[in-house]
This record gives sequence, structure tokens and C-alpha cells, in this order.
Amino acid sequence: MHAVRPFWRSELRIHWVISLNFLLLTVAYNIACQFWPETWRVHWPEADRMLLRSVLYAMVIIFFPLVKLLRHILLRLNQTMPGPKPAAARYLQTVLITSSLMQTVGLLGWGLFVLGDELRTLYIYDALTLLGLFLHKPNSEEYLDICAARDAAEYATRSKI
Repeated sequence: MHAVRPFWRSELRIHWVISLNFLLLTVAYNIACQFWPETWRVHWPEADRMLLRSVLYAMVIIFFPLVKLLRHILLRLNQTMPGPKPAAARYLQTVLITSSLMQTVGLLGWGLFVLGDELRTLYIYDALTLLGLFLHKPNSEEYLDICAARDAAEYATRSKI
């Protein structure tokens, strides 16, 4: 059980704003592709696009567990690394890194759309991006775990003195 922290919701506000911005970015380039599809399209040959699409699908399938592993490592580092950086800043860094990595999946779909693929491909990659953003959204339990570990480390350091 975590110690009572009455301000944790306000401490995570910027984390949620950043997550919302990544969501809005996904919606924005999706809308741009809906209304101005031919403005920037290149139209590569179908065979080249199909090969690139298959390679990128395989990369995304591998990418999801790797980002999950990276998030786990970053959360552990947030709890154990010494230094004066507050827990909110440490957790913000984790949220930024994992959300940015998930946003790259959607940008791959946008890139394929620019190269001439259909809107369906863009929608698939955007759905994967939204799934990734949902899976890696700010979590109060993770944040409170970091706070508890930091408080315990600080207490252990003070008790040695």
C-alpha cells in the first residue's frame, strides 16, 4: 500500500497533457491525409510498397514488446538511480520516451501513405499507434511506486548518517 499522496493527480497533469498531444498528433495527420491526400503523394510501384509494408509490419510486431521492455527498464531505473531529480520528472521522461516510440509507428503508416499506399494502411498503423499510446499511458500506480522507492531510498540514506 502506498503512503497517502494528496497531490499525485496534479503531479501527473503534464504527463496526461503530453499523452493527449500525441493522440491529437495522430488525429491531425489522419485528417490531413483525408482532406488533402494527393498533395504530397509519390506513388511508388506496388511491388516496392508491398515489400516495404511487409518489412514494416514485421518491425512493428517486434517493436511493441521491445518498447514494453524498455518501459520496464526505465521504470526500474526511475526507482533505483540516485540523484536529485524528482519522481515526477523521472516518470515524465519515461512517458515521453515510450509515447514518442509509439508515435513512430503511426508515422511509418503516414510514410507508406505518402509513398502511395491506401488509407487502409494508414488506419492500421494509426490503430496500432493508438493501442500503443493506450498501453503506455501515464499510470498512477507506476508513479506512486517510483515515489515510494525514492522515499525509501532517501530514508535509507538519511538513516545511515
